[in-house]
Formats: sequence, structure tokens, C-alpha cells
Amino acid sequence: MMTSICGWAMVLAFFLSVSGCSGGGGDGDGSINGGNTNVDYTEMSGDMPAPGNPDGNWPVPDEAMEEDTSIPDQVIGDGTSQSCTSDAVVDAVALGGIITFDCGPDPVTIFMDETAKVYNDTGPKIVIDGGGLVTLSGAGQRRILYMNTCDPDQVWTTDHCQDQDHPRLTVQNLTFIDANSKSETTYDGGGAIWVRGGRFKVINCRFFNNVCTDTGPDVGGAAIRVFPQYNDSQVYVVHSTFGGRDDLGNVGSNGGGISSIGVSWTILNSLFTHNRAIGNGGNPSLAGTPGGGSGGAIYNDGNTMTLSVFGTRIEYNEGNTHGPAIFFVSNNHTGTLHIAESVMRNNTNHSGHPWEILPGISGHDDTTVIVDDLSIIE
Repeated sequence: MMTSICGWAMVLAFFLSVSGCSGGGGDGDGSINGGNTNVDYTEMSGDMPAPGNPDGNWPVPDEAMEEDTSIPDQVIGDGTSQSCTSDAVVDAVALGGIITFDCGPDPVTIFMDETAKVYNDTGPKIVIDGGGLVTLSGAGQRRILYMNTCDPDQVWTTDHCQDQDHPRLTVQNLTFIDANSKSETTYDGGGAIWVRGGRFKVINCRFFNNVCTDTGPDVGGAAIRVFPQYNDSQVYVVHSTFGGRDDLGNVGSNGGGISSIGVSWTILNSLFTHNRAIGNGGNPSLAGTPGGGSGGAIYNDGNTMTLSVFGTRIEYNEGNTHGPAIFFVSNNHTGTLHIAESVMRNNTNHSGHPWEILPGISGHDDTTVIVDDLSIIE
């Protein structure tokens, strides 16, 4: 393991703190409590955690900033909350382009009757901006948002669907709550959002009480699951919250917050708390176990990849097997984990064999790890 002082400097400062709406609850095993699926959480908005780490001050690069939505292609709603429906969201996402909401001046929760799916021949830029007032709820029954460049049902646009530069999807100023992808079998994991290909980034968003399958190796991402991006591009997560309170955590087999295979991430000024990886036996699964339980907050698996965690707080997450904070496994031992101005503590591993390279972080002993002097890992 190599430790050094972080020297990456950027020149742009971050900008925005959004208050929105949402909420929800789960039962003891991490599944959604059916009694919550018809509750409108907008009245609770003032009690919910804000997006992002309030102590995070890491500079944000141009490419990770909010997208301009001043001239939208699609506007969901006509100024009333009643006009902001699941059908309107599904139709707008299918059409693509810049998507905003006009649901009135107050917070609104939209209960999704079906998953909104991106079509690969729209865009190429697709931006969904909730303006800090919109919560999308999976109603404890379904995934909220799906993009897959290799799904023929969503239109193949190139002969190399696994590595194309579009669609370029951004979600910003939104809350995703009570999503549930447990019924998905072909494209499993990704409780709230599932992405493959193109480009993807998350800005000023919140993820509460989302779930995916409970067990299995590799599968996970109760909030978000991502597969390889165009030209191995970074996925940016900026000023966003995953969990944030003990009754709002996201829960899945691996990666209670986020999960990926073959993806590099840059996570800036974000908050991960009370997320859980509840599988058991790791990957590959130990004999007699169903597998999983790694990466209470973050599950990052692949080969030559980077995980950069800057200005971020990761606390009170849990894992049954490895890495209650972070599971970072570079299979060809070429990946790099970079942590700067971040706090990681009070993450609980329920295994007697935590396989730790740092407290709460699991990976190969020869993983290149860069930690600056301002970070706290304990």
C-alpha cells in the first residue's frame, strides 16, 4: 500500500445546496415496508437530510458541474402537483433531451407506476432536473430509472454498444426514494437507478430507502448500479446523500449506496450513512453461503479503475462480509483508491474476517491507496 499527500488541485468551487422532499421507512431486514408505499413524504421535507456533506469543500471540475436546463426540451407538469404524474415522467424520459418539472411552488412526490427508461437514440444529452422540489418514488415496488446502451429494447445505436459516448445522462436536484428492483432478473441490482454505457453523473441528489436483491455475489447498488462507461470515463457523484439517517439507509446484497463493475468513480462532497450490504459470503461466495455482504456504502469491482473520494463523509454503514465503508477490488491489481479531505468512521463489519487494507475498507494488500493528511479513517 502506498500513502501520499493528495496533490490534485482544481479551480472551481461548488455552488448549491438544495432542500427538497422525500422520506420513507424500511423494516428490519432492509425490505420496504409496504405501509409506506402510499405515503406522500412532501410534508416531511423539512425533516429530511439535505443533499451532500455539509463539511465538504472539494473543488468541482467543469465536467462535474450542473447542466444548464434554462431551455428545456420537455417540461413535466403544467404548474400543478396533479399534473406531475408517473406517465408524464416516463414519456418525457423516453423522448430525452433536457427535462425539467413545473409542479407548482411546493415539494411534490411522484409515485412511479412503471420504470422510466432512456432510449439510446434520443439526446445525446439527457438531463433530468427536479429543481430541488421533486421526489421520485418507486412505491416499494419498482426501479425508478434505467439506461442500457446494450439493451435492444432501448434501441442499439452503434455496433459497439458496450463503449459508446451517448446517451450522456445527468440526474440533478432530485430525490429517489422507496425504489425496489428485487423483481428484476435480467438486469438486477440498481434499486433506484441502473446504468450501462454512455456517460452518467449525479449532482445534488438524495437516495433514501432504496433496495435491491438481498443476496448474491457482485449484484448490488441499492441506490445506483453502473456498468462500464464510454472510454472508461469517470462517473461523478457530487454533493449527494445516500441514507443520511438511520431510518433512511439503502439496502442490498452489496453496495448499499452504489455498486459497479469495471467503473471509475469520482465522489465529491457527498454523504453516505446508514447504508447496508446484507448478503453473506462475499464474491465468489463462500461454500454454503449465497454470497454478497460487501461494500456497505460503496462496492467497486473491476480491473484498471480508480475510486476518488474527496470531501466526503462515510459513516455508520454496515457490511456482513467485507468493507462496510468501501469494497475496492482491482482484479488485475492496477486500480487506485484516492481519499482526500474525507471522513470514514463508525462503519461496522459483521464478519470475523474483514480483509481490511484500512479501517472499513477492503481490498488487495497491494492496492495503491493515496490518503491525504486531512482525512480521518478509523
